[in-house]
Amino acid sequence: MSNDRFNADRRKLMAGLGALTLASFARPARSAETTRVGSSAQRVIVVGGAIAEVIYALGKAQTLVATDTTCTFPSQALALPKVGYQRTLSAEGLLSFQPTLILASTEAGPPSALDQASRMGVRIVSFAESHDVASVRNKIQGTARALDAAAAGQTLLERFDSQWTQTVQRIAQAQRKPLRVLFLLNPGGNQPMVAGRHTAADAMLTYAGATNAIQDFAGYRALSPEALAACQPDVVLTTDDTLQASGGKQNLLAGAGFQLTPAGRNGCVVSLDTLFLLGFGPRLPDAVAELHRRLFTS
Repeated sequence: MSNDRFNADRRKLMAGLGALTLASFARPARSAETTRVGSSAQRVIVVGGAIAEVIYALGKAQTLVATDTTCTFPSQALALPKVGYQRTLSAEGLLSFQPTLILASTEAGPPSALDQASRMGVRIVSFAESHDVASVRNKIQGTARALDAAAAGQTLLERFDSQWTQTVQRIAQAQRKPLRVLFLLNPGGNQPMVAGRHTAADAMLTYAGATNAIQDFAGYRALSPEALAACQPDVVLTTDDTLQASGGKQNLLAGAGFQLTPAGRNGCVVSLDTLFLLGFGPRLPDAVAELHRRLFTS
């Protein structure tokens, strides 16, 4: 496809997006990558904070033209143009940056937005989200391949593996009492939710040597004061944003049910940056080590 033909087709799609609904395009089955057509110069959009961290760690920040709003680290990422929140993307917004490559979490969507970008020749590389070390290694290796940074990728992977081994060994050797932890999240100022099994918070607590106080369900749910009191957490873990939205530790623990728990009576609340705590990026060894330290010294 010639550049003139490619640009003409792109302008036609951009002009017609207002008359189309994103839901009218079915998502084709897609493997990790789809073929890119167009310029060989990389113009990268990243959707997913952990992937952005990998790009910066690889020394490839110069390829970035935009990120989504979850990309908050390092601080340089905050200065880049934004395509919106990762789950509410638009094809028009993505294509306006003339990307050649989009690196995205599988949580990115709606699917039709990425499909339309793919149909216009933008290469899409997607990374499955799972809450384990393997997913971090996959992000490092896959991002390095996509950015032609094999040597830097291998160096980063080896450093990550070494740091992870050291963190696991230190936690395994630590003397500690059993600790029940309740993870609380307040998404967008709505009703607080707690993390059950099969969540990023649940995995982080396990890695840090603690026990998730919620074992009755998977995912996130609101919790009644009675259920909160029944789970008897020793510590409440939350994000910095949630703690701020709650008005601080005292206000958070003033909520119904908290004073009937050891965490509430002893004022044990730990908060960490959202991406650092839940992102499962290359800082995972540091995040687990810091979580362990904060939980068992709170």
